[in-house]
Amino acid sequence: MTIGPEQFFDPPFRIRHPESGPSALLFNSPHSGRTYPDAFLASSRLDPLALRRSEDMDVDHLFANVVEAGASFMSVEFPRAYCDVNREPYELDPKMFSERLPPYVNTASLRVASGLGTIPRTVGDGQEIYKSALSLAEAFDRIECLYKPYHRALSRQLTTAHRRHGFALLVDCHSMPSAAVTRSESYRCDIVIGDRFGTSADPEIPDQIEAYLRGCGYQVARNRPYAGGFITEHHGVPSSGVHALQIEVNRALYMDERRMERLPNFERVKSDLAGMAHDLAGFVADFMRPERLAAE
Repeated sequence: MTIGPEQFFDPPFRIRHPESGPSALLFNSPHSGRTYPDAFLASSRLDPLALRRSEDMDVDHLFANVVEAGASFMSVEFPRAYCDVNREPYELDPKMFSERLPPYVNTASLRVASGLGTIPRTVGDGQEIYKSALSLAEAFDRIECLYKPYHRALSRQLTTAHRRHGFALLVDCHSMPSAAVTRSESYRCDIVIGDRFGTSADPEIPDQIEAYLRGCGYQVARNRPYAGGFITEHHGVPSSGVHALQIEVNRALYMDERRMERLPNFERVKSDLAGMAHDLAGFVADFMRPERLAAE
């Protein structure tokens, strides 16, 4: 009997809160899941290490101490190569499937064209994942059992935070391959902050994060080459008091990208990100002052 995603991933994601309860500040790691179903591994033409190259490896551990800083933290257990929650619910590549896709499926996005849809066709370096075509039932099972529950839970966390504090901030946590920021001299950086070019968060928030990280010695860029994906765009509505931004950490700072092993610098980066979370929590507390919220 085949084990479905709802049974294999139990739970499919985890949420941790500080002792004070759900915080106005929510960190989220959607691409660090590292649990691979046996059936998925058997269906792939790639070895496990190649599949793992799509992971934001150890990002959940890099940001783990944000809870001690007073933030809530959500992380996904299933791998990005299996189901990518930083996409629309139905961004699917018709070349992957044995049946015709329904008309509501988005088959024309740039992400689908590159093989990186909701059910990815390729891993990050462009290698094809599957030996043969998938059934639509397999893809829709992952979307119904993993993708949709994850987004419902994320929305609930932000709604709860907003009701409790009058304000909510989502920080979506990712890592980027060093090659992505060394192709152009203008993009050389350690960390990229994405706020959808100023549309997903009040500009004071990324300003605060950038100032802190620069103070730690990091080179920080804004929105290039990463401005934020579906999560940032979909959940960040500053006019409603819910803000969202994305942080991309250069993998070369903390890991051997070829061997996928931590470097000695891992603990320093982790400590700096915890310090950033402490600083941001204090900034958020000031941002939520009643007189400021009333003025907004």
